[in-house]
Amino acid sequence: MAETDIKLTEYSHGAGCGCKISPQVLSTILASDIPAFTDPNLLVGNQSRDDAAVYQLNSETGIISTTDFFMPIVDDPFTFGRIAATNAISDIYAMGGTPIMAIAILGWPVNILSAEVAQKVIEGGRQACADAGIMLAGGHSIDAPEPIFGLAVTGQIPLAKLKRNDQAQAGDKLYLTKPIGIGILTTAQKQKKLADEDNHIAINAMCQLNKIGQNISNIEGINALTDVTGFGLAGHLIEVCQGANLAATLSFDKIPLLDSAEHYLNLGCIPGGTQRNFDSYKQHLGLLTDKQKAILCDPQTSGGLLISVSPSAEQQLVDCLNEQNIKPVCIGQLSTTSENLSLPLVALN
Repeated sequence: MAETDIKLTEYSHGAGCGCKISPQVLSTILASDIPAFTDPNLLVGNQSRDDAAVYQLNSETGIISTTDFFMPIVDDPFTFGRIAATNAISDIYAMGGTPIMAIAILGWPVNILSAEVAQKVIEGGRQACADAGIMLAGGHSIDAPEPIFGLAVTGQIPLAKLKRNDQAQAGDKLYLTKPIGIGILTTAQKQKKLADEDNHIAINAMCQLNKIGQNISNIEGINALTDVTGFGLAGHLIEVCQGANLAATLSFDKIPLLDSAEHYLNLGCIPGGTQRNFDSYKQHLGLLTDKQKAILCDPQTSGGLLISVSPSAEQQLVDCLNEQNIKPVCIGQLSTTSENLSLPLVALN
């Protein structure tokens, strides 16, 4: 079979960050009765479900460590590698940090897909690393039943600029740097409903590095930061709310959508991960229409950054986003939680 005839999505049961284990199941997996070893230099671990771990090297500098990998979300090998690498590097930017090195993770069905196709995947990963200004310094590969690719990435951060997902403040405004709808459009592709003229929409979004995270880390009023990936906008916002004991109100009509996403949603292009996400955290959501559920729970791959910013620093953020040609859109606000614990963490207005 010629490389141009390969359709990688036909060799995997899931796609991109939609392959992620649901938050509910993940909580069971991570539960442990064994006393954990503690290290005072580990500033960010798994407790807040943040995007990456952060280890304090000295009084001024922290090292960021993360890994992310998944099965093909597009058919083209080079593009798959580039998207997977971009997605992994995003975790460093989501802490406000600078990536410095990456290691590849490759699982490949060697009896089904040729080494030449795998080479194209790696090349895509190298391209994303080059775009981020880092080396793909090595890696590890195994013979696997489905193609898998991703990176382990190391970054660094001045500790004074570290941005976590659990430090939001009441009154903060919420901004999103990429439109929602990647899961919808990639499902349209998998269902063979995606029009040729729309093929680039999700790909362009997924290949866009979240370098803006480095820029906004200089803004003191950015209180919390995270990237929106497989758990959807609602899932990652719930993590922000839980970490800071806050509630969020979203302006649903202001949530930016990728071009044509609503069209394909109306055609029934809803990924399986949407329902898994909803089932995992529906108790934290207010009443939703089917459309609202499909958008808020849509699993994103290499999605944008969700930013919690104090009103006093909002104009600085807007200026920074405009400088990077990112349309600034405020999608909601955070507030103190009610004493009525039955009220949702995330509501719509």
